[in-house]
Amino acid sequence: METTESLGYLKGLLDGLDLDPNKKETKLFNAIIDVLSNLAEDVDDITEGMELLAEEIDAVDEDLAEVEDYLMEDDCDCDCDCDCDDCCDCEDCEDFEVECPLCGEAFAVDEDTVLSGTIPCPNCGELLEFEIEECEEDED
Repeated sequence: METTESLGYLKGLLDGLDLDPNKKETKLFNAIIDVLSNLAEDVDDITEGMELLAEEIDAVDEDLAEVEDYLMEDDCDCDCDCDCDDCCDCEDCEDFEVECPLCGEAFAVDEDTVLSGTIPCPNCGELLEFEIEECEEDED
């Protein structure tokens, strides 16, 4: 039974007792019923406010998801034509793990950076150089 239904039931019980309206006890019961009525209205108002707030939060969450999707699409700066969600996971956009020999900082670099030959360590600034070894294919 909901609060408003319970409150109506209590009012019915009080009316059914056929109490003398001039007695102190009757006045007390009526005052209690009035307070309960006010509390029930306040609870209804709070519930309605929470429902509206929940709807607004859902709308903001959806908008934020759209913004995140838009920003994540722009993060991919590779030249591949893949349709993967995170372009750095595709085979064409492979990252390489590099460790700075000076400070020991490990970080990832893309293929273009490796092919350029050098990169400064993001931690200590040491210039790291990459040597490219070309594979010679066996000819028959």
